Amino acid sequence: MMTPMRYILLVLGAIISIHYILSFTHEEYGKATSISSITEQWTGSKSNPPYKTPVPDEYYKPDSPMDIQDRKANATFVMLVRNSDLSGIMSSMKQIEDRFNRKFQYPYVFLNDEPFTQTFKDRIQALTNTTVEFGVIPSDHWHQPSWVDEDRASKSRQEMVNNNVIYGGSVPYRNMCRFNSGFFYRHELLQKYRYYWRVEPDIKLFCDVDYDPFLMMQDQNKVYGFTISLYEYQATIPTLWTAVKSFINANPEFVAPGNAMAFLSDDAGESYNLCHFWSNFEIADLDFWRGEAYSKFFEYLDEQGGFYYERWGDAPVHSIGAALFAKKEQIHFFNDIGYRHEPFQHCPQGDAHAKGKCWCDPGQNFGKYLHTNVRLPLKFISLDYEWYSCLNRYDKIFS
Repeated sequence: MMTPMRYILLVLGAIISIHYILSFTHEEYGKATSISSITEQWTGSKSNPPYKTPVPDEYYKPDSPMDIQDRKANATFVMLVRNSDLSGIMSSMKQIEDRFNRKFQYPYVFLNDEPFTQTFKDRIQALTNTTVEFGVIPSDHWHQPSWVDEDRASKSRQEMVNNNVIYGGSVPYRNMCRFNSGFFYRHELLQKYRYYWRVEPDIKLFCDVDYDPFLMMQDQNKVYGFTISLYEYQATIPTLWTAVKSFINANPEFVAPGNAMAFLSDDAGESYNLCHFWSNFEIADLDFWRGEAYSKFFEYLDEQGGFYYERWGDAPVHSIGAALFAKKEQIHFFNDIGYRHEPFQHCPQGDAHAKGKCWCDPGQNFGKYLHTNVRLPLKFISLDYEWYSCLNRYDKIFS
């Protein structure tokens, strides 16, 4: 015969078993019933990341184009493209115009390492009523410097090719990464601007952007904005963090109080966890890159030669600079901007999806990882909170 105590224990065991099954099979149930969630409900201890607070109505505009009297930021779109990218960049620009800029009327700056053709200029200017400028990149800002040991660099490239590292054998790709890391904001056409929105060919902009992100960045003292964050390929940056530590040890005064080091490192800066903001989309403050801290940081990195002896990308370089030299609150996740650059995308969820009239499927907030140098399952993965995303690390720095 079962005693009352044994009966109670049996019932409790059944309840606990059901709880664990539901926790593993139903993600939202697991989150809602986690110890941390319950503790936060009682103590009110949770500090949400800034993007959880809705954008104030003052930044939104009706469907009509902007009136000349309306307040605007000193900002521009920046597009680094070749003449052969015409079709892809027209697609991107048309979406920018339809989803945002037909109302806000911000100018464009196009940059190329060679002159743009007249056909390119004519077809681009036909897409907008606002100002468009075309610039050529100075040779010394684009090409591999003469002081780089080409024998060493070529051996490194061949090794990366042998190991199937994406763009491992490409010098032009390295030129682009170095230019985006330390030179684009020095171009003469950008000197009159404070903020920029970087746009690449063949992107998708899924949602209406009915508010002014430039003004929001300006008014809230933000310096860097992103839509996707993920891990960098270790094979491309084997000595980058060593160089970063050497720089900050020699220049501790540049490291901002309340920075986002915890986004980059799980051990207070001893090692790099490879998290970075995917820089093919960024809305950021040009004056931040022009500032003393980042300028000296880039110069130090450039002297190490890692853009050519390895394959340092502008995404980790920008991300590390923003995370260390700005306060964490100055880095913003544009949760409401739906964006895709192959093979990854961010699709807003819930109210943000409806408010933006987004055409991406919120159940397909995914990216397909195709690079052969990292062994990952050939399946779609969620870019917001799956294991290959770094957004959860961004969220945690505000907890």
